[in-house]
Amino acid sequence: MRQLTIALSLFAAITSQQTLAQTTDPVVMTVAGVPVSRSEFEYSYNKNNGEGVIDKLSVDEYVTLFINYKLKVAAALDAKLDTLSSFRQEYQMYRDQQVRPTMVTDAEVLDQARQMYERTQAMIGSKGLVRPAHILLKLSTQATVQQQEKIHQRIDSVYRVLQAGADFAELAKKVSEDTGSAVRGGELPWIAPSQTLKEFEDVAYSLAPGQLSQPFLSPVGYHIILMKERKQLEPFDSLKQSIVASLERHGIRNEIADMKLRNRVAASAGKLKPNDVMQQKADSVAAANSELKYLFKEYHDGLLLYEISNREVWSKAQNDEIALKAWFDTHKKKYTWKEPRYRGIAYHVKTKQDVKAVKQCVKNLPFDQWAEALRTTFNPDSVIRIRVEKGLFKLGDNPTIDKMVFKQATSSTSDANYPIDAVYGKKLKRPDNYQDVRQQVVEDLQDYLEQEWVDALRHRYQVEVNQEVLKTVNKHL
Repeated sequence: MRQLTIALSLFAAITSQQTLAQTTDPVVMTVAGVPVSRSEFEYSYNKNNGEGVIDKLSVDEYVTLFINYKLKVAAALDAKLDTLSSFRQEYQMYRDQQVRPTMVTDAEVLDQARQMYERTQAMIGSKGLVRPAHILLKLSTQATVQQQEKIHQRIDSVYRVLQAGADFAELAKKVSEDTGSAVRGGELPWIAPSQTLKEFEDVAYSLAPGQLSQPFLSPVGYHIILMKERKQLEPFDSLKQSIVASLERHGIRNEIADMKLRNRVAASAGKLKPNDVMQQKADSVAAANSELKYLFKEYHDGLLLYEISNREVWSKAQNDEIALKAWFDTHKKKYTWKEPRYRGIAYHVKTKQDVKAVKQCVKNLPFDQWAEALRTTFNPDSVIRIRVEKGLFKLGDNPTIDKMVFKQATSSTSDANYPIDAVYGKKLKRPDNYQDVRQQVVEDLQDYLEQEWVDALRHRYQVEVNQEVLKTVNKHL
């Protein structure tokens, strides 16, 4: 009896929570059996009708668009487009881009910065940092004895000039063969122990600020060092911001997220895969952030919408040449031009014989085969016998067409290599082929297929709208 009482109490609590959720975020519509909460509809409506949107819709106007959108997503799910590997990969990549930043806190980045500081501090130790300037005369390890002696004499000469009071920076600009530092008067950045050649480091750390070294040899050549500054590493707090900024530039957050992901997978003893962990994190984040929850859903459904719309409407209309021709033939009166066009070629040849030869070449061929026929007949190799411009031209598109077809005066465009201009084709007052207005025909056919598809979806799936809840959109407390 006691167990029954506990079960009834638990059921009452669950029912109470469900009732509260339904009260605070009621269902505004059900599309294809899937309930849509008021908050989801509000998110979509407000995002698509916010500031900057020119043609804003009322809530009632938007309902139709939103239902059509949901119907298409339902059709995509029924077609199992969400099981495609391409869909899964793209959605997971987007999901991870949103989730990964939430896996890392600023405190964790700061901890990494402190660890880097401590490692650097241990490496530097009591020796501190030095900022030298140097003059380098390069010497190859393959140099002959004579070459070595010559460079040795040069560096000794430079040293004597410095001892006589020459300006180090000016001399470095003139003679140093370390081009990177020479332009700065030989100055190098701050150097820590074990960060440069041992021979260079040993001499540099033996110098006090302002002190000049004697010439010495390293594996790259002869150096003279002028010590500019020495210091100990600054306290962490004074370097904290610059270390954090450097870590951020080098992707520390991704590294931390990767580490957490590996640890979580390892802790599951093989029960979880990386994608499982990321989905769990996405679910957790979405539960706490409704805007992110709807952002995930919007991208998920948007990918499905794109794929199924491409299959049912866009690609079908774009690639079905028979349907395009049939549509044009049925609606031919709809397609007009304000001014005539010329479907054909403007061509330029070297001899009068080729004027006739070009016409003979293409006169019995379909228009879309002209270009290849002319290329293989007249320009089969590197020798260009004719120049051709092919297309559907209106006044102003081509100077040769303007002059010879539309009888308009144009500035001279003659080519001394191809002095004879000619045209061949047909002047049209209105389109007589769907290819003449292909893009417009494609768009019109897409609009038709879209409406046919939506009408079919409306018959296929049930849609219920709660008008009372709809009236409260953006009007509740």
